[in-house]
Amino acid sequence: VQLQASGGGLVQAGGSLRLSCAASGRAFSGYGMGWFRQAPGKEREFVAAINWSGSSTYYTDSVKGRFTISRDNAKNTVYLQMNSLKPEDTAVYYCAASGQIIATMSYNYPYWGQGTQVTVSS
Repeated sequence: VQLQASGGGLVQAGGSLRLSCAASGRAFSGYGMGWFRQAPGKEREFVAAINWSGSSTYYTDSVKGRFTISRDNAKNTVYLQMNSLKPEDTAVYYCAASGQIIATMSYNYPYWGQGTQVTVSS
């Protein structure tokens, strides 16, 4: 499966962005999907994940209540709605596809998109 992330940009603290990840290739609905991020000088970290049907989601503690992951299998797209953004959310955001139902570790994701930059100014 090929993944293309988009929707990043520059936003002020407290603002919102919605990231999209369009998938092509093998049946999108068969994959769990995740979002990860990597800030400069830091390791890539898990942000959110969703199972194949969208009925189950999981978030890292720092984004709970602010970010929402969702998917539209008819459009082969997964989304990350980011509200109340903080400067510490600044990073390159990556979408990824997993064979697992839902997964938080990057090694469970064999397919990755190219990343989209999110910058939150204070």
